[in-house]
Amino acid sequence: MDHNQAPTSMVRLNIGGRKFCTTVDTLTHREPDSMLAAMFSGRHTVCTDSEKGYVFVDRDGKHFRHILNWLRDGVVPILKDFEYLELLRETEYFQLLGLMDGIKSALSKKKEDEELGTELTRIDIIKCIQSERVRFRGVNLSGLDLSKLDLSFVDFSYACLKNVFFSRANLQCAKFRDVDAEASIFHNATLRECEFTGANLRAALLAGANLQSANLQDACLVDCSFCGADLRSAHLQTADLTNANLEGANLEGANLKGAKLTNANLKGANLQRAYLRHVNLRDTHLEGAKLDGANLLGAIR
Repeated sequence: MDHNQAPTSMVRLNIGGRKFCTTVDTLTHREPDSMLAAMFSGRHTVCTDSEKGYVFVDRDGKHFRHILNWLRDGVVPILKDFEYLELLRETEYFQLLGLMDGIKSALSKKKEDEELGTELTRIDIIKCIQSERVRFRGVNLSGLDLSKLDLSFVDFSYACLKNVFFSRANLQCAKFRDVDAEASIFHNATLRECEFTGANLRAALLAGANLQSANLQDACLVDCSFCGADLRSAHLQTADLTNANLEGANLEGANLKGAKLTNANLKGANLQRAYLRHVNLRDTHLEGAKLDGANLLGAIR
């Protein structure tokens, strides 16, 4: 690699098999004492592969995007504790002292928040949602009454939402990734295009909710009530719907690939054009369900 390259020169990195593109300035500016800064300071020869010019570093590339984003923006990512520990190991290797301190501060703050709990009230939430961009990522909102509020596009990812009242709230396009919302009430709420990937919604009430095109992949939906809910084109791949009540729900065009439907109640449900390939329906209640055009190839019935 040319020692005299400009700071804006593009750099191609192969971190344990994952490919990244950035610039010399990004790698050297924010953390000038890091190993990455030293590698691309021009003082050392950096070997690249002969085909596409990637510099290979033998590390796990899972969290390297967070490292690059830190070097670009100086923002510590919001992660789960075990992910912070994995990232911390990488920061130690690359000698990113600033990010290391930021992660330790984030872990310390999370611990303090868990010990103190939350003192947020419905009034606090209303004040917050008046701002343009609202995030309650990782916040404990357990037991709050947030019914009938306009919470569209709010990011609740990783939050604790146990027993929260969201009845008739507008939550269109809100993010609930990996939340713990056990026993929460979403009765008649607007949840179109919401993201619930990996969420725990065990025993939640979603009767009458509008969940068109919502993403519920990998979600725990055990004992949930979706009676009369609109789940058209919803993504329910590998979701656990054990004992869930979907009586009269509209699942037209929904994707249930790999979903667990043991003892689920789908009586009178609309499953027209739903994707049910290889799904085990043996212990599912389907009396009166509409299955016209459903993809049932390999389904067990």
